[in-house]
Amino acid sequence: MTVELPPQLAEIRDDFLALEQPDRLQLLLEFSNELPALPERYAEHPDLLERVEECQSPVFLFVEVADDDAVHVFATAPREAPTTRGFASIIVQGLDGLSADEVLAVPADFPSTIGLTAAVSPLRIRGMTAMLARTKRQVVERRTARA
Repeated sequence: MTVELPPQLAEIRDDFLALEQPDRLQLLLEFSNELPALPERYAEHPDLLERVEECQSPVFLFVEVADDDAVHVFATAPREAPTTRGFASIIVQGLDGLSADEVLAVPADFPSTIGLTAAVSPLRIRGMTAMLARTKRQVVERRTARA
């Protein structure tokens, strides 16, 4: 059974798959440069962010679930780690604004479906998979806390 991705995630996947391998890395670098800055409430309180331990580079993220069930994802990763930063940006841009149910329905193997497994190490793909898993866990935690 194939799970249909939300449109913004499907578009990201399709953009990667439409390119040859070297160009996929360039697109990942572009995502790296597009990681949104943290809002002040997190930039000034990094203790609120959760470290993604599976990533070699220090990646931190935080998820909010609004009253209308819309998910907002915030992440930070160092500029010196463009691959990791690119993956964080894909998670933020691909999931932000979706409903909690849409985020929870994203297949756990999404990171391995965007055509980068031949270009980056399995360790890096595992890091992105961990970012997605932590995002989903935080969505569940935020919803439970609200209930």
